[in-house]
Amino acid sequence: MFRPTYIDLGSDELHERARRAVAGLADCRACPRDCRVNRLEDKWAACKTGRYAVVSSCFPHLGEEDPLRGWNGSGTIFFAHCNLRCVFCQNYDISQTVKPGARRGSPPQELAAMMLELQRLGCHNINFVTPEHVVPQVIEAIAIAADAGLALPIVYNTSAYDSLESLELLDGIIDIYMPDFKFWSAEPSRKYLKAEDYPEAARAAIQEMHRQVGALKIDADGLAERGVLLRHLVMPGFLEETRAILTWIAGELGTDTYINLMDQYRPAWQVSAQRYAELNRRPNSAEFQQAVEIALELGLTRLDERKLSLRLARRLRLF
Repeated sequence: MFRPTYIDLGSDELHERARRAVAGLADCRACPRDCRVNRLEDKWAACKTGRYAVVSSCFPHLGEEDPLRGWNGSGTIFFAHCNLRCVFCQNYDISQTVKPGARRGSPPQELAAMMLELQRLGCHNINFVTPEHVVPQVIEAIAIAADAGLALPIVYNTSAYDSLESLELLDGIIDIYMPDFKFWSAEPSRKYLKAEDYPEAARAAIQEMHRQVGALKIDADGLAERGVLLRHLVMPGFLEETRAILTWIAGELGTDTYINLMDQYRPAWQVSAQRYAELNRRPNSAEFQQAVEIALELGLTRLDERKLSLRLARRLRLF
């Protein structure tokens, strides 16, 4: 039976990590924004989140990658607000338009209870979605849940706009890191994510994630146990960004990296014919096919199979 790493870390160390992480909220540097506000006093800046994390939803998710969803679902806890400002965000009603204070924050005991309930429902893992700005609150809740019998792998489902300080606190707690590496270059990151330093921060964060957990390991039942599952959303007209990201992955992380090349981009939020018109279309099938071919040319063959054509899936011997 798989044993999550936080169990081996032990209760004393988990609670000490939580204490250190929460203390850091007094001068918050939980993400690369480095806002330095005192969130212990319920103040906030970029993330619009004070002392307690705001949960948007919590349920067994059957739409994640197969190694996560299995047959009972991935136990997802979606956090409201975000430290990025993606102009094309499909979840903008959760990440960007929720007014600060409009929803009550969840104290750590409530977060812990959510995790334990998802475990009771048979979920295969606990999947924190958009946790970059609430790492201290997540650690605090895991420490409580572990004491109460939580024994599922923890998935850290992130945009990759994470601070190394937060990732250091998570070392030995997170079993599966799932970063979405969006853009390689500073200019599109500035224009579309409102974070010019995103590429540099994402590269450093993903390297640290890989150092901690390595390549994704999947058990005999097809379930993810430990490692990095890397996502990349293929954007219309940005295949050179895709090529640069995949080249970096192959060279820095290795060709055994498990990658989900995603084709579900669609115009949303602020994208229209009048604003960000270059993004006002879906990537066509040729663009996505070329993205897959680039990955294969680089030796990246551990591609999530759900979006592959039957021909490519057979080439990878997935069927």
